[in-house]
Amino acid sequence: MTGPKTLKELAEIAGVTSGTVSRALSGSNLVTPATRDMIVALARKHGFTPNATARNLRMRKTNTIGVVIPLGHEVRQNISDPFFITMLGLLADKLTNRGYSLLLSRVVPTDEDWLLKLARSGQSDGIIVIGQSDQSVVLDRVAELYRPLVVWGSHIAGQAHCSVGSDNFRGGALAGQHLLERGCRNIVFFGDARAIEIGQRLEGCRSVVERAGAQFSVVPTHLVADAAQGEIGKYFRTRTNRPDGVVAASDVIAVTAMRVLAEQGLAVPGDVKVIGYDGLPLGEHTMPPLTTIAQDLEQGAENLVTSVIQRIAGEEIHSVILQPRLLVREST
Repeated sequence: MTGPKTLKELAEIAGVTSGTVSRALSGSNLVTPATRDMIVALARKHGFTPNATARNLRMRKTNTIGVVIPLGHEVRQNISDPFFITMLGLLADKLTNRGYSLLLSRVVPTDEDWLLKLARSGQSDGIIVIGQSDQSVVLDRVAELYRPLVVWGSHIAGQAHCSVGSDNFRGGALAGQHLLERGCRNIVFFGDARAIEIGQRLEGCRSVVERAGAQFSVVPTHLVADAAQGEIGKYFRTRTNRPDGVVAASDVIAVTAMRVLAEQGLAVPGDVKVIGYDGLPLGEHTMPPLTTIAQDLEQGAENLVTSVIQRIAGEEIHSVILQPRLLVREST
């Protein structure tokens, strides 16, 4: 290729300044139509394409949104986790449709400045964080300094960061109420309440189960399937008063619980009824198909992308709370 590769080289061919070429190729009215047409024709003739990276640097834009997954309370969780894969796919499609690229970061926080460093890196125009984990204080502090920040997760009164997510307390209550209506009187919750979302699901479930006078217990459980399998298996092996209902903090935990129950010769839903949380596609393919509390992840991704773009533009966007729904299948 021997044609011009820079604005300066094309400007020399056209006999004008680099600034005139830049304005002409961007369609500026500061260049006369005749000059603009001449420069555009030369660019086409020589196959010249402006350097988008250089242009974005001049405009202080990257056309990129950072998507960050913080693993403060669950450091072994991988991006291949079904929830992350589902949400990342939705975000990638919606960002692409808006003309943005996605820059993915998986972060295990080792200090309180991890998010501020990403915000100040200049690598993206805004940041979407998937999950609050145990990093709510960090999110609040950075949100006061960096406005184009939106977080998937729960909303807590007084929080500084803008969040999009489902009403997790209500979702937990829906799960507990469903098992009560199915006749369960001894219900166990599997999940790690250090994560804000899971903590709210736990409290929602606890509120309706204890109000009904049923037994309720909590087993701290990892989101990673192999770790959860050991924790759930130990619980059922050592429990003399076996529960008849399981509320899992995620669909992955629910599927793991069903596997453990099958290995121990217990039938779902005959011996133990199981309900998950998230509404991921994997729940349709379990045996039996998994009852779950479905979050509207499609709408959630749309709200995340819309909110971060509006915040980049300087608009003040508030948190969005979506309503979860009970999706009844055959595991209850």
